[in-house]
Amino acid sequence: MRSIWKGAISFGLVSVPVKVYSATEDHDIKLHQVHDKDRGRIRYQRRCEVCGEVVEYADIDKAYEEGGRTVVLTDEDLESLPVERSREIEVVEFVPDEQIDPMFFEKSYYLEPEKVGVKPYQLLRRTLEQTELTAVVKFALRQKTRLGALRVRGDVMVLQSLLWPDEVREAAFPILEDTDVKISDKELKMSSSLVESLSSEFEPEQFTDEYQEQLRQLLEAKLAKGDAVDTEETFGAPAEEGEGAEVLDLMEALRRSVESRRKASGAASGATASGTRGSGTKASGSRAAKAKAADDAEGSPKEEKAPPKRRTRKTG
Repeated sequence: MRSIWKGAISFGLVSVPVKVYSATEDHDIKLHQVHDKDRGRIRYQRRCEVCGEVVEYADIDKAYEEGGRTVVLTDEDLESLPVERSREIEVVEFVPDEQIDPMFFEKSYYLEPEKVGVKPYQLLRRTLEQTELTAVVKFALRQKTRLGALRVRGDVMVLQSLLWPDEVREAAFPILEDTDVKISDKELKMSSSLVESLSSEFEPEQFTDEYQEQLRQLLEAKLAKGDAVDTEETFGAPAEEGEGAEVLDLMEALRRSVESRRKASGAASGATASGTRGSGTKASGSRAAKAKAADDAEGSPKEEKAPPKRRTRKTG
C-alpha cells in the first residue's frame, strides 16, 4: 500500500505522527463504452466553450459563478486555506462505540505510526480498546474538512470519515404513519423464531460477489467464442416462471419458512453426526437448538416465549 497523506493525531498535548492509507479497494471489473454500430471506443473530451480546444486536466481550474460573475480558484488558492494546510487529526471527544450510527460511515483509512510515534500510537490504541470508546476527530483531506471516527481494528487504528449530519437524509414515509398495522402475538413469535433460526456470527469471508464472478465467466466465454456465445450453455437454463407467483398470507409464509429452516437444520445436524463428531459437536448443538426453536414456534399460541436477545453490532 502507498500512503496518501501524512499527519498527526493530537489529543491534549499528545501528538502521534501517522501515515494514512486507504483501507478499501474496488475489485469491480472495469468496462468501457463502445459504439454499438462499429465497436468504436467512446471517449470523453474536456473541450473549452470559448476557443473550442481540448483542454488537458492539468490546465483546468475550478470556478464559482454567482450573479453573472465568475470567480476562478486555482490549486494554489485552495491550498492556501488554513484548514487545508493543517496536517492534524484533532480529537474532539471520546464516545461509546455503539453511539455512532453506521449510516454516517463513509470511507475507511488505516493509520500507520511513524517510527517516533510507535509508543504513543500503541498507548492510544490500547486505551481505546480497553475503554471501548471511539475518538471523534476533525481533519482535512483532499480539499474537504471532515468529521471522523478513530477506532481500533485488530492491531491497528482505523480512521473512518463520517458524513456531516445534513448529508444524511431524514426518512419520512407517510405510509408508515398513516397505515394502522396490527401484529398478533403469534405472528411476532413465529417471526422471532425464524430470525433466531437464521442467526449466526458474521463472517464476511463466506460471502462472494456473484455478479462479478458471473460477469467474469461471461467475458471469458465471449473471448473464447465471440458474440455467438450461448448464455444458456454458459450459465444453464433459467428457471421456468409460472403464470403467477403463489400468494401466501403472512402467517402461512412464516410457517413455511420456519418449517424449511427446521428441515435444513435437521439435515445439517444429521450430516455432522455421521461425520467427525469431535469438531461438529458445538455446531450441531447450535443447529439443534435452532430447530427446537422452530418446533416451539409451531406449538400452542398461548405459550409465551422470550424474544431473541438483541445482538450488539460492532464495526470491526
